[in-house]
Amino acid sequence: VQLEESGGDLVQPGGSLTLSCAASGTIFSLFVGAWYRQAPGTQRELVASITPHRVTNYADSVKGRFVISRENDKKMLYLQMNNLKPEDTATYYCNMVNTWGKGTLVTVSS
Repeated sequence: VQLEESGGDLVQPGGSLTLSCAASGTIFSLFVGAWYRQAPGTQRELVASITPHRVTNYADSVKGRFVISRENDKKMLYLQMNNLKPEDTATYYCNMVNTWGKGTLVTVSS
């Protein structure tokens, strides 16, 4: 499987951003998809995950602000991020079948 993230950008606090992850080389619909993030000097942490049947799970720090979704027919994973905070600044990684993308940088700053 190969994963490629996109959508990272510089955004002001309170703003919104949607990340996308394109998957190839796997039967996408069979696997859990997840978003992780890693800020400089910290460990990579789970942000959100979604099962093939769209059962979702979120880190406490993003509950109510972020929404994970998937389009199985397009092999796409998304992360809608709302009310962004400076502490959301990190490189965001897509994960599926123990494979990582290269990441996309999200910077929240005024």
